[in-house]
Amino acid sequence: MQILILLTGIIIGSFLNVCIYRIPKGESINYPSSNCTSCGKRLKPWDLIPILSFLFLKGRCKYCNEKISIIYPIVELLNGVIYLTIYNIFGISSISAIYMLIASILIVISFIDYNYQIIPDKLILLGFIIITPIHILYSFPSSLINGLLGLFISGGLFLSIAFISKGGMGGGDIKLISLIGYLLGLKVFMVIIISFILGALVSISLLITNVKNRKDAIAFGPFIAIASIIVMLFSDEILNIYFKIIF
Repeated sequence: MQILILLTGIIIGSFLNVCIYRIPKGESINYPSSNCTSCGKRLKPWDLIPILSFLFLKGRCKYCNEKISIIYPIVELLNGVIYLTIYNIFGISSISAIYMLIASILIVISFIDYNYQIIPDKLILLGFIIITPIHILYSFPSSLINGLLGLFISGGLFLSIAFISKGGMGGGDIKLISLIGYLLGLKVFMVIIISFILGALVSISLLITNVKNRKDAIAFGPFIAIASIIVMLFSDEILNIYFKIIF
């Protein structure tokens, strides 16, 4: 079963690459079929085998010999590993299915935000549609109330930061943290803390190495996404460590 889950995640990861490339351009994710982004040649099924095609082709298009971005196998493998980790923790369950779908959405959001500094509304809306049934079908209404509290508190906090910093926090980030608040409820505070720590560490590193300067914008969506996946998977362990330190 573990191998099946891993392969499923990797295959879905291949589709995520299509989403990452096409959604920001306003293109359909269904049509046309996959083609080389350099020469436009339509790819054959054997050119699209996740990870393996990249390795067999040595990272180059066999039609035009242009380099294939390393991002493609990274996304495929990352999605597979996350799916496997979710399965190992939660088994076959509705929460596993929800977390897998949300994790995939977060991967797409992360790479789009990193590349274009936008977070498409359609991905946020899809996340809300996926999450809502779990609040209604399980532990209703307490689960829904917890989700709504997380949504409004986290969204309100980020909206306040955006107002105080005069645009230092983007509208997409506000929507994304609201989505995560709706999913995790008050556990979203762990996401906020971890995302700010990650953001600070990476920003300082980029400034020290002169990769970025203070005027350069740094996408915050990937930090929210990483923190969200960490909390989805390890919230209990994080809380245990916290209480051991405090008490």
